[in-house]
Amino acid sequence: MTSHDATLGARTEDLGRALQIAGSRLDDTVFGKVASSVAGVRERLALGVDHTVVALAGGTGSGKSSTFNKISRLTFADVGVKRPTTAKVTACSWSDDAATLLDWLGVERERRITRAGELDSADEAALSGLVLLDLPDHDSVAPGHREVVDKVLPLVDLLVWVVDPQKYADDALHTGYLRDSSGMRASTVVVLNQIDTVPVGQRDNLVNDVKRLLRDDGLDDVPVIAASSKTDIGIEDLRGLLEQTVARRSVSAGRAAGELDAAATLLLSQTPSEVPWHIDTVLEREVDALARAAGLESVAAQVGAAVRNGYGSPEFRNPDPDSIALSRSRWLTGSGESLKPGWQRSLAESVASARDVAGAVSAALQSITLDTRGPTTQPLTRRLALGAVLLAVLLGIATVLASMGILPVGDTWTTVLGVLAVVAAVAALVVFLVAMQMRRALAARRAQGVIASGRAALERVLQQTLGVPTQKLLDEHRAVRELAQSARDDGPSVPLRVEENTTTGSQIRVSSTGGARLPDLRSVRA
Repeated sequence: MTSHDATLGARTEDLGRALQIAGSRLDDTVFGKVASSVAGVRERLALGVDHTVVALAGGTGSGKSSTFNKISRLTFADVGVKRPTTAKVTACSWSDDAATLLDWLGVERERRITRAGELDSADEAALSGLVLLDLPDHDSVAPGHREVVDKVLPLVDLLVWVVDPQKYADDALHTGYLRDSSGMRASTVVVLNQIDTVPVGQRDNLVNDVKRLLRDDGLDDVPVIAASSKTDIGIEDLRGLLEQTVARRSVSAGRAAGELDAAATLLLSQTPSEVPWHIDTVLEREVDALARAAGLESVAAQVGAAVRNGYGSPEFRNPDPDSIALSRSRWLTGSGESLKPGWQRSLAESVASARDVAGAVSAALQSITLDTRGPTTQPLTRRLALGAVLLAVLLGIATVLASMGILPVGDTWTTVLGVLAVVAAVAALVVFLVAMQMRRALAARRAQGVIASGRAALERVLQQTLGVPTQKLLDEHRAVRELAQSARDDGPSVPLRVEENTTTGSQIRVSSTGGARLPDLRSVRA
């Protein structure tokens, strides 16, 4: 049998890790079901899921023990152990590592046979991993027998009911067990034992009557094998059926895989496949909102005015708390829109509160330098402008005096003085205009710098208070989904089914010696 322990173990741990990450974000019912599945599968794995468990069940005198010995080709007497009785479970295992499973089933040490050392033929090798159980008689009055059977049934890959021609219609068998096992009809076989005691001409009728009763029990597709542990009729065919069962994935592995698949599907229902949220787009929108709430552009304009005018003390005011709360609410709505309620609650708890965001915004903006100083060349340009003005005034006065004859310099110098006065005045005007333009350009740069620094600070605040925790939660959401997907079954095994041409009562052929010949059961579909 192909080993499933490692695969199932990895899937179980993936599901356990997903459950650990998701935690309280899951609905309580979902968490409980998934946790129960993980714990249950871990328990199954501890017992080993690569064993094929076949249980022989039946009433007193049906021949279970003799059938058990015929299948195992050993008897307890052969190995010096007390012959098994039907009061307690007896086991024959074709595996060296079935001890944990047998301990859990409560099989006493002295009631175990191990065939692992007897695999000296291809027939025995084909049964490697098989654990064959001889269950207590179902019609025994001893207390606890039903509990033993109920404990075994969930692990059974094939349940073989051994009945005899005298008590196959026993009401205790049908009402107490068979009707309750209709859900296991795909892994149930009925062996009509002691067929050698039935006249050849009545065997078909007898098997057909057994089939009729099974149909009444809801077990329409259950095959009926006519056998005799005394004459070995049907024993090899039953062994062939066991070989086919061993070649399949065990019921325990299949049930564990199915349970993991169901739990993973349930977990996936709590983690939608796509959360359409992109932080860059959200950041740009909410930075704009926070900038308005903090009056960033107004402060930047005040800085520009202070630089131009040479006076003023702009400062940031506390951001509008309602605007901050609205921005946070939009963030949560956008990033958590596709999340389930539990994840949305966790998101709201993981990001900073509106008050904390407002505090962080205030602290970040207060750290921005609001430089209202003028250009570094301002003293020089001022001196140049004043000097040019003074020179223009002096030259103008001289020109006036010269033109009035008070300053005897002649007409030529009077003209020169007038021209120089005009040039000095123009120079003063040019220096003044250049200085004013420099101040305006500096004011614009300072205002833009305040806006850029403020927006960068606000973006950092959003990243730290809202973005980082949001991204962490969405990453965990994605991790839970990926782990749950990896825990899904890669293909459930086909339920144990027997081809329609498997032996039934109407297909028993009488040989020339009077024995029943059964079709080869090695054609059973895996």
